[in-house]
Amino acid sequence: MSTAARASSVAAAMMAPAADQLPLILWPVLLHGVGAAAHLLLALAVAGRLVLSASAGGRGKDAAAERRGGGEPRWSRRAVAVRATWALAACELFLAAYSWVMWYLDSGGGDWRSPDVVADQVDAAARAVAWLLLAAWLQAEHGRPRRRGDQERFPAALKLWWALFLLLSVLSVAVHAATSLDRLPVPAHSWVGDAVSVLAAVVLLVSGFSGTREAGDSASEEPLLNGVAGNNGNDTVDASMYTGAGFLSVLTFSWMGPLLAVGHRKTLGLDDVPDLDTGDSVAGLLPSFKTNLEALAGDGQKLTAFKLTKALVRTVWWHIAVTALYALVYNLATYVGPYLIDSLVQYLNGDERYASKGKLLFVTFIVAKVFECLSQRHWFFRLQQAGIRARSALVSVVYQKGLSLSSRSRQSRTSGEMINIISVDADRVGLFSWYMHDLWLVPLQVGMALFILYSTLRIASLAALGATVVVMLANVPPMRMQEKFQQKLMDCKDVRMKATSEILRNMRILKLQGWEMKFLSKIIDLRKTETSWLKKYLYTSTMATFVFWGAPTFVAVVTFGACMLLGIPLESGKVLSALATFRVLQEPIYNLPDTISMMIQTKVSLDRIASFLCLEELPMDAVQRLPSGTSDVAIEVSNGSFSWDASPEAPTLKDLNFQARQGMRVAVCGTVGSGKSSLLSCILGEVPKLSGEVKICGTMAYVSQSAWIQSGKIQDNILFGKEMDSEKYDRVLESCSLKKDLEILPFGDETVIGERGINLSGGQKQRIQIARALYQDADIYLFDDPFSAVDAHTGSHLFKECLLGALASKTVVYVTHQIEFLPAADLILVMKGGRIAQAGKYHEILGSGEELMELVGAHQDALTALDAIDVANEGSEALSSSGAVTVSLSRSLSLAEEKDKQNGKEDSGKVRSGQLVQEEEREKGRVGFWVYWKYLTLAYGGALVPFVLLAQILFQVLQIASNYWMAWASPVSKDVEPPVSMSTLIYVFVALAVASSLCILIRALFLVTAAYKTATLLFNKMHMSIFRAPMSFFDSTPSGRILNRASTDQSEVDTSIAYQMGSVAFSIIQLVGIIAVMSQVAWQVFVVFVPVITACFWYQRYYIDTARELQRLVGVCKAPIIQHFAESITGSTTIRSFGKENQFVSTNSHLMDAYSRPKFYNAAAMEWLCFRLDTLSSLTFAFALIFLISLPTGLIDPGIAGLAVTYGLNLNMLQAWVVWSMCNLENKIISVERILQYMSIPEEPPLSMSGDKLPHNWPSEGEIQLSNVHVRYAPQLPFVLKGLTVTFPGGMKTGIVGRTGSGKSTLIQALFRIVEPTIGQILVDGVDICTIGLHDLRSRLSIIPQDPTMFEGTVRSNLDPLGEYNDDQIWEALDNCQLGDEVRKKELKLDSPVIENGENWSVGQRQLVCLGRVILKRTKILVLDEATASVDTATDNMIQRTLRQNFSDATVITIAHRITSVLDSDVVLLLDNGVAVERDTPAKLLEDKSSLFSKLVAEYTMRATHT
Repeated sequence: MSTAARASSVAAAMMAPAADQLPLILWPVLLHGVGAAAHLLLALAVAGRLVLSASAGGRGKDAAAERRGGGEPRWSRRAVAVRATWALAACELFLAAYSWVMWYLDSGGGDWRSPDVVADQVDAAARAVAWLLLAAWLQAEHGRPRRRGDQERFPAALKLWWALFLLLSVLSVAVHAATSLDRLPVPAHSWVGDAVSVLAAVVLLVSGFSGTREAGDSASEEPLLNGVAGNNGNDTVDASMYTGAGFLSVLTFSWMGPLLAVGHRKTLGLDDVPDLDTGDSVAGLLPSFKTNLEALAGDGQKLTAFKLTKALVRTVWWHIAVTALYALVYNLATYVGPYLIDSLVQYLNGDERYASKGKLLFVTFIVAKVFECLSQRHWFFRLQQAGIRARSALVSVVYQKGLSLSSRSRQSRTSGEMINIISVDADRVGLFSWYMHDLWLVPLQVGMALFILYSTLRIASLAALGATVVVMLANVPPMRMQEKFQQKLMDCKDVRMKATSEILRNMRILKLQGWEMKFLSKIIDLRKTETSWLKKYLYTSTMATFVFWGAPTFVAVVTFGACMLLGIPLESGKVLSALATFRVLQEPIYNLPDTISMMIQTKVSLDRIASFLCLEELPMDAVQRLPSGTSDVAIEVSNGSFSWDASPEAPTLKDLNFQARQGMRVAVCGTVGSGKSSLLSCILGEVPKLSGEVKICGTMAYVSQSAWIQSGKIQDNILFGKEMDSEKYDRVLESCSLKKDLEILPFGDETVIGERGINLSGGQKQRIQIARALYQDADIYLFDDPFSAVDAHTGSHLFKECLLGALASKTVVYVTHQIEFLPAADLILVMKGGRIAQAGKYHEILGSGEELMELVGAHQDALTALDAIDVANEGSEALSSSGAVTVSLSRSLSLAEEKDKQNGKEDSGKVRSGQLVQEEEREKGRVGFWVYWKYLTLAYGGALVPFVLLAQILFQVLQIASNYWMAWASPVSKDVEPPVSMSTLIYVFVALAVASSLCILIRALFLVTAAYKTATLLFNKMHMSIFRAPMSFFDSTPSGRILNRASTDQSEVDTSIAYQMGSVAFSIIQLVGIIAVMSQVAWQVFVVFVPVITACFWYQRYYIDTARELQRLVGVCKAPIIQHFAESITGSTTIRSFGKENQFVSTNSHLMDAYSRPKFYNAAAMEWLCFRLDTLSSLTFAFALIFLISLPTGLIDPGIAGLAVTYGLNLNMLQAWVVWSMCNLENKIISVERILQYMSIPEEPPLSMSGDKLPHNWPSEGEIQLSNVHVRYAPQLPFVLKGLTVTFPGGMKTGIVGRTGSGKSTLIQALFRIVEPTIGQILVDGVDICTIGLHDLRSRLSIIPQDPTMFEGTVRSNLDPLGEYNDDQIWEALDNCQLGDEVRKKELKLDSPVIENGENWSVGQRQLVCLGRVILKRTKILVLDEATASVDTATDNMIQRTLRQNFSDATVITIAHRITSVLDSDVVLLLDNGVAVERDTPAKLLEDKSSLFSKLVAEYTMRATHT
């Protein structure tokens, strides 16, 4: 029976005066109304369902099939539920009939005038009808026998009703207990009804929630009162421990036992963590979330934060509803204690009214504690589950959005901002689940508190309400300030993360140029701006903390002051009841600042996510895609006009008209910035279309100009999601000249590539890209000048084997700067100024316009150096011997190298220690004490820590003193003379309260000051350590790991860890205070407390073994998500061109689930622990209560005994809070541990030496001597340079040639000490470079690197980051590198913006900027590392001319793929596999027809003239 029903019986048995004394919540009319309304709604819903079932026709066939299929156990949970419902319906019918008969007899024929009577009878009837209908419906739908093995699923709404019914039944018992304590009679049949209701409700709930559930059987997927419980079959074994757990196991979290046992036995790995329930995985969540999003923001409506929230709520509504119910039960249970304190004090005082109520009081206290414990644990667990789901759903939609962004949207958001959205904002929305019910719980808690206060202090409770409102209003100004500061903090963090991301991406360039310290100071400056907001945010939160820690004391002072003014007598029972109420009220008031702050932060995060999801996507209709074979025209562009800026005024490409038939080869050429890459992008649909039409027929593959390689195995990069076909795979490797490279690599194609392919040369990256495209077997191939990154021989091989061989029958569009590749094309498009200037076959257009002539002319100029050679005679010989070249080169390997390769093959079967990129390191076992000590003593040597602790101890002492004073100085009852006057009582209380509040303010200020200082120091030290790390650290560490520490871990240190440490200390101090107060009354409590606390700490140690590793796994599993997201954003064009979006979305889902798994089980482990701690602390409380109740009256002071119970009510919460805080701190401190890890990275050698100063003009000669130099990239990897001994004469130009991977770039890195020689030495002008500072060396050398790099900023800051030159010098450099006119055209001239990665400049223009940098620097030694790979021949010639003019007397070392780039060198050095094979002047090497160099040149010239 419901609360209303029981109360009706009570009301009938009461006299009118007694009823008037009842509080509002116990008035019969109100209670009957609630009960009747709930049951009437149920009756209507079930009746509707029955009507629908009847109209839909019978289920005879199904029933027959079920009968044939074999029965289920007689006492299955379905059968139990049906029988229990019938039994309850019969009981309700009997009690309704009994109630009607008794009423009729008592009133002599029925009296309808009393509203109480009407409500009573309506309620009884509604209950009887509702339960009868529900029993009938359950019998119809779930009463028949089912096939064995069928899933038993009850509708979600039905389970929710059963839970609500249990709550109503328990409330009814509580009301009867309260009524009985007020000496009002409760009829026997009411107690009978209560017992039946509670028992039936428990049975129904057990039936509803126990048994094996189907994986993914989330209640949120079940329809409201569905007709037939669906059966999807259960073919798979439940991988999730939670999915298959029984009712008792779920109730007590025992299902976590096996995982905790494994974690206690050994260090947990990710493989030990079970899978998620389908409902918690991305696959189970995403469809419903996307459906909800589309329903709310479809049809072109703007997605707002509110709509996003609504979609999330609809997705996890079941969890929200269930947690709301748990929260309600918990809050009702917590107020039982304060309500009954007065009764307990009166009982202990020997009041006759309570003489026989001791046992009832004890049972009520303990039952309330049990409900409090159970509801809180399941409330918290379900909240975290909802948070995990929300985060997974958000990250998944953000990832999908990121893959489909248009180029303009991508430019408007930097990668740093996008990374913050998934690493910070989505996390914050997930965390908000903790706070989502607080908005309605706070008014409820305040209302219940006022109800209790009104029952004890009457009208003075209004003063308490006023004080509470004032406190809440007082928080509005700091709340608004916090919102503003939070927004600013996030914006500053975005800017910093963006800069950090860019710097990490280009760290090699910064090290080569010696700029890393300048860029570090830029990061520190950005952090200073960020910390100015952080400081304001932290100190504002201090004010909020002070207001709310002082709030309960303030409310108590106001309330007791009002009692004094109104003349309401303060008895110790009433005072203690009020104090206990204020203490319970502390929780919502303490949590309110956090809630408000979290709401603000979450709103900011939701706004950012919503605005990201609103960004413009790539239009799906830009390209008309036809299926393969439906047309003989592969690509057609008609009247095409395209613009990257989507502005019709200045289109990037205009008047495009061309057609490529199936199987055609189309070459695209033109000068730098003429629109070649944009032409390919418009075919891909990447450039916004202004007008015209683009049609393509068939599948596409795309090879970008800047190689995009995923971190992972080489094999996975080539397969790109396709099945392995060994024959085809080998063919592709052969075509792309990759076989030899894979032999040299330690693990062949199983070698793990570092981030962005850092452990591969530029040529290897391009060839892997080409292999990836070839393996896809597409219809149309788009190549954006991939041949420029490889040497001449390899380029020729690739062109012949790939374009002319493997892709002979395919449609190929290739952009090229190499004129020699043009004649092989069926159609050549010459681009100029965004238009097709010429189109046709090579010989047709050669004489018809100047554009192609200009390019060909430049190419011919480059070949004039070879005039002395009879090319025609040698061409065929070179061609026939090109195969022999490779053989002879490979034979020139030393025996040592052969041995090294053998070792490599042997090692590959062992642990993959030889891989460059290792698994992310994580500490194992307990977090070391040194981590805590380092954190505590970092700021001011830990001087503030004692003051924080002292302030907290004083606060606790003053709090206890004030409560002790109130309990001692208040009389037990009206008849007792008070020991002090009312005014003295209040004044002393106020003095103690004010002093305790001041302690809190001091504590908060000290804590924040220490937290701020520590966060700043940790940030600066970690970044200094990272920037001083050697390049090998960046090669082997994906940037996601570094960014994770700089964003997520740093955020924890900024705002969370200091509070968490404080929380541990404060809760321990409070716990000691409570035990001290309780032992004042009953020292015997120590008999139980000591073993209980011992058990608690044993549980904590058992739990922490698993929890710590789970938390570390959470940290380790987060970086791959960020890294995969960053890689996907960078390579989104490639991903889309191959049509691999679904594959990447699936990988992201897998990574998200891998992150959610340890998170989910970590949450469950915490609740497993807290449930056991709550149970143990309830034992202590129960023992103390039994002891007090069993003592003879008058033996102890009832007021002090009441105070002990008042504090004891909080014992379980606080005991759990101590252990929870300790565990949480150990989990959070891992962020500090991870930052400290990166503070101890081995450093590079010093940047400058304090000893002998180098002459300011060093190197004056520029002579470089290498003596027996051996270089390798890591101790576990093979040597790349093997005993290289060579001299580069001062002031001469040396060209270095050699096949891709021969060690050319490594030689340069050794010269700049990016990698230190393992053996041997390098001398520059007689100075051993290993004996001088790195900056001393690098600042005296210049380099134009292989990958042209520009940083976000301005043209000026890109040319002169250190600010060493004036504008005139910069303009002169720009004019020298042919960019002066381009920059003058721009409105802001030298201050023209450069966006992230220099993406608003073409690759060729970026290369020219790098040329400008070295012209400014003008050093004696200049290195060109494939510097002209990205420019056309004409621009290449111009660069060479500029260098000859500006560096005529310098030592110039050129690594080139274009043989012509090194022909005018004084000396040529040919490297192969890390050894110098040939070294002489070009003329002498060319004279010797057997030299490898002359064969390379012949190969190149044959290729150039063969056409």
